[in-house]
Amino acid sequence: MPYASVGGDVRLFYTDDGAGEGPPLLLVHGWGADSHQWSWHLDALAAGHRVVAVDLRGHGYSSVPEADNTPRRMAEDLRELLDHLRIPAVVAVGHSMGGQVVSILAVEHPDRVARLVAVDPGYGVSAQVARGFPRMVAGLRGEHPHAVAVQIDQWCTNAATPAVIRRWHQRRLYGMAPHVLAQAFEGMFTLPGSIGTRPASEEYLARRRCPVLSIWFDPAQAAWEAGLLKDPGSKVVCWEGSSHRLHEERPGEFVNVLEAWVRG
Repeated sequence: MPYASVGGDVRLFYTDDGAGEGPPLLLVHGWGADSHQWSWHLDALAAGHRVVAVDLRGHGYSSVPEADNTPRRMAEDLRELLDHLRIPAVVAVGHSMGGQVVSILAVEHPDRVARLVAVDPGYGVSAQVARGFPRMVAGLRGEHPHAVAVQIDQWCTNAATPAVIRRWHQRRLYGMAPHVLAQAFEGMFTLPGSIGTRPASEEYLARRRCPVLSIWFDPAQAAWEAGLLKDPGSKVVCWEGSSHRLHEERPGEFVNVLEAWVRG
């Protein structure tokens, strides 16, 4: 299986499939998941693209360092992975925390991200919702971190979510190192310099210079991001009635929307 050494002593697991004429795709999963999250989409996407799907540090088959399991460090890992693979630029696709990670990659290394796809991304959280984050972090650092993580994950699904998807993510969370769950959540939302909550999200995301396709389930969040996107090639899509796992609930439609935007 392919691994790449990044950040000194961290090894990232990744798969590298396809060799189509379309631009290369980099698929980045969310908090507490791994690259298996893209199993619903890989074959269809690899028919027309080179597709790299990676396990972020602390997740899946990648190394589990004791510290620095944050979106900013993960974005630097991805830049090193692209160097390792000799890929100059990608269409970076990120779900949830992955949407934050690829946005950081696009801001800090704009030459490496030609286009960006943010799938119900982990940013733009309102101050009202963010008030509960310190309590969640405390729970993730407490005696029952996996139970707390599963409670947090309940927000990510609804009646539209097949039971197998719900169970898959719960099992992944129970397999995670507790300190990674806590550090990654903090890095998204509560540490100094985090970009997950407003107004920090607006200030940071305004620095993205590439076209962005953003897919949300919440119309209010979709409208909020539509106000941020200045590139004429950018687009916001809202699948009201879906859940945070929308790309897994509607894989065929997701692939079609992504392909049409990338090729269009």
